[in-house]
Amino acid sequence: MVSKITREGTDGIMTEAFNLILSYRKNLEMKLDPMRYEHSLSVSYSCMSLAMCHGCDLEKAELAGLLHDCGKRYSDDIILKKCKKHGILFSPEEEEAPAVLHANYGAWLAKHKYGVSDPEILSAILYHTTGKPEMTLLEKIVYIADYIEPRRNKADNLPSIRALAYKDLDETMYRILKGTLEYLDRKSGKIDPITLKAFEYYQELHRKQALKQVMSSDEEESDA
Repeated sequence: MVSKITREGTDGIMTEAFNLILSYRKNLEMKLDPMRYEHSLSVSYSCMSLAMCHGCDLEKAELAGLLHDCGKRYSDDIILKKCKKHGILFSPEEEEAPAVLHANYGAWLAKHKYGVSDPEILSAILYHTTGKPEMTLLEKIVYIADYIEPRRNKADNLPSIRALAYKDLDETMYRILKGTLEYLDRKSGKIDPITLKAFEYYQELHRKQALKQVMSSDEEESDA
């Protein structure tokens, strides 16, 4: 990633950093279809909003959100061919369900075409479709922003998930992953093993938090 910019313009905007973002936006607008581009902008804004709420680096959040779907400009079969061409690693399960491979290809594009070298940003792009256990703050923000951004409207639980995202990221991860697995089960879709591991990890955090709340409630009743 280009080094952190600190020089500000007269209006307080970090001009060089902002110009870099503008150049990425122009590039993506030419390469992505209109709805995918609007989605990318919306995810970027949602990432910044969540970053402000949860204390994440704003520049990283904006850039990771903006580039998260930079690899989604081709069909799944072409993306698979490009992954093989560039030696991009993917699992047998990902090859069987290539819809997730745009994340692998996107992380490669971010590094090799957009000059992003920050491993945290690259990882956030890589795991924004599958999730994984023990995600970093930025990884969770990008994953969740992709689900809750304002132009999304298909999931039944979006209003409650959106509200929860500004309170508890780990619980939000659990709710989203749970809903994703239930959807794939209903549709007889393939489940990536790393998504299942991510769900099990956040399910355990959910159980521990629920147990903690029960114990705290019992203590309050015993003290009454």
